[in-house]
Amino acid sequence: MESDVNSKLDELLKWFERNCQGRAIVALSGGVDSSLVVYGASKTLGRERVLAVTTKSQINLDEDLLWAERVASSVGVEHVVIETDELKYENFRSNPPNRCYFCKDNLYSIMVKIKGPTDTLLDGLNASDLRVHRPGFLAKRKYQVRSPLAEVGLTKEDVRGLAKVLGLPNWDRPSESCLASRVPYGEEVTREKLARIREAEVAVKELSNVSVVRVRSHGELARIEVPKEEMFKLFERDTFSKVADRLEGLGFTYVTIDLRGYRSGSLDLVLRRKVIPLEGDRTSQHLI
Repeated sequence: MESDVNSKLDELLKWFERNCQGRAIVALSGGVDSSLVVYGASKTLGRERVLAVTTKSQINLDEDLLWAERVASSVGVEHVVIETDELKYENFRSNPPNRCYFCKDNLYSIMVKIKGPTDTLLDGLNASDLRVHRPGFLAKRKYQVRSPLAEVGLTKEDVRGLAKVLGLPNWDRPSESCLASRVPYGEEVTREKLARIREAEVAVKELSNVSVVRVRSHGELARIEVPKEEMFKLFERDTFSKVADRLEGLGFTYVTIDLRGYRSGSLDLVLRRKVIPLEGDRTSQHLI
């Protein structure tokens, strides 16, 4: 097991040696994937040749920025925080199935302005992400953003295992996504909806102590997703009643619990056409 971990880490570090001539400019979200990229780049290139870039926006969770700052500080790399407002753009606000493309396009357009002639733009896409709906992949390709984790074949499980061994502070942090992913496609994303979803998820976690929660906002209906193995927590000591009261107080008329439990990207299930970087048995060494 230890040799397998060392082998995967060695392969990742060699990737940076081969592909980064100048600085590595990394989109650091605060999640474990991009954190491992920051670590690997700094380990190989040196801290002075790594720049972590994080956006601060109302579509992100407050703890995303806190984790990004903590990771950058623990690794010792320069960290730039840039405020963005995706809701200024109609193509994002209208919430089409490729909404994530416009968000990533905005992020990478910022990063490319920082980039020097020999610098390399990097993200935290991993091999598992290549088989699900990822419209942001098209923006990544447009700006020639590289994905070290995916290119060396590291899955979500591989990444978390490596992060744990390396002692990254967020190795066990549950996966998160932007708050707009709680709004069904075609339904406008507004500041009010995002604020209500944010407060609703904080309330569910506070009242039930679940590790992961998504409050999908279907108009006046709140559909709560939590891991199946933690669903019982919502029914302890009338917690479900307290949750319902709190969410109704936020303006939801109906409060429901999804019996399928938490499913990443559950709103993608209704899509007939998806942007999936790799399908079937096809593989790629270079994802740009």
